[in-house]
Amino acid sequence: MSGVADFKPGLEGVVAVETEIAEPDRDGGSLRYRGVDIEELVGSVPYEKVWGLLVDESLEPGMPEPEPYEPLTLTGDAPADAQAELARLSVVWELGKLHLISEKKARDDLARLSAQLMAIVARSARVADGHEDPVADDRVAKGKTAAEKFLLRWRGEADPAHITAIDTYWICTAEHGLNASTFTARIAASTGADAGASMSAAVGTLSGPLHGGAPAHVIPMIDEVAEMGDPDRWVRDLLDRGERIMGFGHRVYRAEDPRARLLSRTAEELGSPRVETARALEEAALAELKRRHPERELLTNVEYWAAIVLDVADIPAKLTPAMFACARVAGWSAHILEQKRDARVIRPAARYVGPSARSLSSLS
Repeated sequence: MSGVADFKPGLEGVVAVETEIAEPDRDGGSLRYRGVDIEELVGSVPYEKVWGLLVDESLEPGMPEPEPYEPLTLTGDAPADAQAELARLSVVWELGKLHLISEKKARDDLARLSAQLMAIVARSARVADGHEDPVADDRVAKGKTAAEKFLLRWRGEADPAHITAIDTYWICTAEHGLNASTFTARIAASTGADAGASMSAAVGTLSGPLHGGAPAHVIPMIDEVAEMGDPDRWVRDLLDRGERIMGFGHRVYRAEDPRARLLSRTAEELGSPRVETARALEEAALAELKRRHPERELLTNVEYWAAIVLDVADIPAKLTPAMFACARVAGWSAHILEQKRDARVIRPAARYVGPSARSLSSLS
């Protein structure tokens, strides 16, 4: 086929868009949001200001407060609730189609949706905990940051260590280029769909276990190692069975994943009781993976230490995809706006490899 590039499974290495939003440094082990290294952001500004950096290229005004809104039904399954409510908000708020509204209007729609998604996830998590009554608005308003208000809306209280854990996780995972959910958001936006539909589509990708949900599998793994007491043997046995060690290897980084480095430090600073076992398992895994695969680097990725940090905040495994969604609203919003400016429908080619021409009678 003339003008069609070679097929690459998973679009590996295929450049689909040009972006000014984030720069994962493959070889240098760093991640920059609009040129600013995340090392400078964590602990210096809260997540809602990082949202502003990614979306507006300015820390101010940042992500707004969620406005009063009553979800139709909350099931306690936070990712599903978030996806359904985002789609519903397109109608309730009468959101305009992206190709018909101004960039400012699109930005404001995304800001409202981002803030509301966090509130929906917090309220859904509260339902999952067996609480039907929402926390009073005046109590939530006492929170100083988005992370603190999230915890207050969910649990009615906010432990300082839990606030730090969630804020750090959200900043580290706010954006990371053209991953599955972001690409999905851009595809939806490229059709001129409204911001709610585009963001809802992105959340839908998190129902699969291969994007955003990996941290849920790390804690059971670490606990198994702690019980066995022999991380080297545990790693060898797992790999001999043909299974995968969750939290190692990344399709982008050849050097250390900078997010793993930051989250590892945070887990230690917050006094996670699992740090010692996690470090022992990490050391054993890296050594064995290098022995078995000397031809490629399989280093610790963000999911491994994200699991430990989220565990510090007592985040249940089932909630991890929704926590990822809360973080990624910044990146999704920035990419949806960037795609609106591009104003071209995303339509990659497909190479047909099926049967040659045949008659209907040949099927009988």
